Formats: sequence, structure tokens, C-alpha cells
Amino acid sequence: MRPNKLRQLLNEGASSVGTHVMTTSPDVLEMICKTGLIDYVELVAEYGPYSLDSLDNFGRVLELYDVSGLVKVDRENRAFVAQRAIGSGLQNILFSDAHDAAEAEECVAAVRAETPQTGGTFGSADRRFAGYGMESGSPEYVQALEDSVVALMIEKESAVKDLDAILLVPGIDMVVFGGNDYAMSIGRPRGLSPEEMAEVRDHVFKTALSKGVQPRAEINNPDQAAPLIEMGVSHFAIGTDLWMIKEWLDERAGGLRGML
Repeated sequence: MRPNKLRQLLNEGASSVGTHVMTTSPDVLEMICKTGLIDYVELVAEYGPYSLDSLDNFGRVLELYDVSGLVKVDRENRAFVAQRAIGSGLQNILFSDAHDAAEAEECVAAVRAETPQTGGTFGSADRRFAGYGMESGSPEYVQALEDSVVALMIEKESAVKDLDAILLVPGIDMVVFGGNDYAMSIGRPRGLSPEEMAEVRDHVFKTALSKGVQPRAEINNPDQAAPLIEMGVSHFAIGTDLWMIKEWLDERAGGLRGML
């Protein structure tokens, strides 16, 4: 089974840098990997279109480089997509819209092997990460599922209130704060000031660190990382492919328009 770089970095207590993509284009993914700057690429499957074939091709590209994959999945079909993504070789899952510790437990179970020792719901599946059946159900197969990093969006008011219990769920490796969803869940869509948003985010991150769970911060430029690094955050995801294109055009095409 293929080593999981993100798991290795977590186990070593090292930092990580990821980025987001909303396209499943193998060409875009390969160009990102060729930079040598990214430890893992997050496919934001909650927002963009994808097929099971495209997940397999995503996994194939990652295997050409020392890069892990992570998939952000919808709430309603999270177990199905999580298991198919892992089966394609994307290795790690970010679960959206968990509301409490009970849902956090369901998320962990979805990616752990269905054995008495691991207590998951992921059975033996003849998918490409297991050699289409050559390695299914083996001890190495079970270990690969144990190595899958489980990240959880903390983005609902109920999740923030139940944060201590969520962080005690065995198998939660990382948490990510979702500001827009949080604001909606408290009845203030896009209504929180930057200071109010930072206060809730910092509460989530500091609480996670105190429980031994790693927070991952979403940033758009390196300057935003400095106060978070000082807090103890060492895992970041920077940029999204579609927004990178927009920002590049705003700067370059906008500059050209100004000259004309």
C-alpha cells in the first residue's frame, strides 16, 4: 500500500502545506505537484463536480509524486464518497457539516476498517488503492485505513458548543474552522466582523491544540499565517485553483486594461 505523506507529517509533528482544487483535471493537479511545494492537495468535492472515474485519475497523478490527497465531502453522502475516494487513492478525508460528537464518531467509522480492533464500517473492497483486489482485506489494507487522516469541519454553532466532546472522539486528527457556515448557523450570514470571526476561530484552534488535535488554517497569502504560527498552528491550506485564476487575471489583465 502507498505511504500516506500527510499521516507521516502528523506522526512526526512536522508542518504541512496544502492547496485546494475544485477541478478534477489531471493536468492542473500535475502542475501543482510539479512545484514541489505542496504536501497534499484537497479536492473540494463538496463544491465542484466529479465522477468516480475522475477520482481514480486524481489518485493516479498523486502516485507520480510525493503528495497526498484529501477530499472534502458532503454531509449527506459522506460515507459513500469517503470510501470511494480512499479506494481511488486519495487517502484522507475532510468531513463537512458535523454537528456534534455522535456525528464525529460516524465520520471516523466511515474510514476505519470493519474489524473488532478498529471498529469502523469500511469493509474489504476491491478498489484501485488495494490493487483491485490483490491487497483487499489484508493487514496492510487495514493499516492503510488506520493511516487515513480524518479531518472535521467545525462550522456549525452546535459543533463549536460541543467542541470538547468532539475533540475527545478517538481518530479525529485535524479540525478546520468554517466561518461562513458558522455565521449562517447563528443567524448572521456574512454578518460577523473580522474580529468576531477571528475570535471564534482562535477558540476552536486553541481548544484543539490543548486536546492534542491539529488545527488546519485556510489562508490566501503567507502574511495571514504569522499570528497563527505564533499560536501553534503548523498546518495550512493556501489558495484554490479557481480563485488563483481570478486573482491572477485581476492583477495582470486588470493592469493591462489600465494601461490601455
